[in-house]
Amino acid sequence: MTSRRDLLKLTAAGFPYLALSGMAAEQALAAKAAYANPLTPRKPHFDAKVKRVIFLFMQGAPSQHETFDYNQELVKAAGQSVEGAKQKLLAPVYKFKPSGKSGLMISEVFPHLSKHADDLCLLNGMHTNSPAHPQASIFMHTGSFTFVRPSIGSWVVYGLGTENKDLPGFITMNPVGLGGAALYGSAFLPASYQGTAITIQRGQLPIENIRNAKLTAEKQRRQIDFVQEMNRETLAHAKADNELEGLIESYELAFRMQGAVPKLMDVKTESAATLDAYGINETETRAFGSQCLLARRMAEAGVRFIELNMNGWDQHQQLKSKIASNAAAIDKPIAALMEDLKQRGLFNDTLLVWGGEFGRSAHEQGPGGDGRQHNNRGYSMWVAGGGIKGGTRFGACDVNGSAVEDKVHLHDLNATILHLLGLDHKRLTFRYGGRDFRLTDVHGNVVKQILA
Repeated sequence: MTSRRDLLKLTAAGFPYLALSGMAAEQALAAKAAYANPLTPRKPHFDAKVKRVIFLFMQGAPSQHETFDYNQELVKAAGQSVEGAKQKLLAPVYKFKPSGKSGLMISEVFPHLSKHADDLCLLNGMHTNSPAHPQASIFMHTGSFTFVRPSIGSWVVYGLGTENKDLPGFITMNPVGLGGAALYGSAFLPASYQGTAITIQRGQLPIENIRNAKLTAEKQRRQIDFVQEMNRETLAHAKADNELEGLIESYELAFRMQGAVPKLMDVKTESAATLDAYGINETETRAFGSQCLLARRMAEAGVRFIELNMNGWDQHQQLKSKIASNAAAIDKPIAALMEDLKQRGLFNDTLLVWGGEFGRSAHEQGPGGDGRQHNNRGYSMWVAGGGIKGGTRFGACDVNGSAVEDKVHLHDLNATILHLLGLDHKRLTFRYGGRDFRLTDVHGNVVKQILA
């Protein structure tokens, strides 16, 4: 029979092991918390109107006077000299006509898009901080051009996570040069939230850029598991390391993308009628049509923020010919995208945003006056989709091209985009360098007048 004294001697050594076991369990929980998947879907601050954003970025500053801003005062004052300006006022070089039941005035260069006039909300009182392309492009995406800040797509994924674990939450197609990676970078947010840049050529992505031709999927998985084990061990000791967390998630996402992306990019499964609607078989519309078709496929697949890019809108000269060419390249594809989203039940929970980094002046420029200068004081963008009052015009510019009525700053537009996604732009913050940062800095108001 074992005495009480002997029993204590035999079991006493086990108490430290119990304590050690408890400490190890706590460490394991801490490591798991440190590596909580940053892309896990999260609830918005309030009920959202839309699930995703398709941002159509026209770099170079499209002229509002030839696209979406019909200004009768400018038409009347054409050819006149304005005090303080060397150049004469230039009337729109293309005609505008009332479109849809709403009678929204849209330029004749958009015959296909004008059929969707009742879906569009024209923001004719936009203004921004810089008239220089690189700075304005960065400001448009990040809310700042003086410091490196996360892009709007990164903020959206940070706030909401992703709906498809096998695809990035933020994809940008054919990103334009001016502004560089800052247009889709995550800056001080964890690297998991940065945009994935994809170059599209005729709707096809070379499979060799996605799949590892040297290793089988099984061998890749074993290799990644070995590396990830070391990464997670390091993260457990560090307790918090945004860069390492981003690296861990990027390895996992890259592995999963090898199976998901080729299927996503394979437009051969689309019908001949669909390819024709997007203009895939036409030289003029093929490039942007491919982006639009893939944007619809990405929307269906659960990508949160999809950016389409087209540059070449910097018309200091040859305004008439270049506007016609640029408009023809995007008109049919965008109209097809909107119609396709409607047919698939995606339009009402998708927000479409179209525009450039700023606009053009009301004055003529260049040889023969066939061009316009930069203008950040007043220009146009449009929005459409879920939560938007379609067939409306909001804001106006004076004869000199300055926003004077219902002005919308880019901070206001970004606040509105987040609002439609169910995010309060004042609450969506990230602490960095001792202060809380947000997309709209200390500015921005939701433009409630354009909300349905």
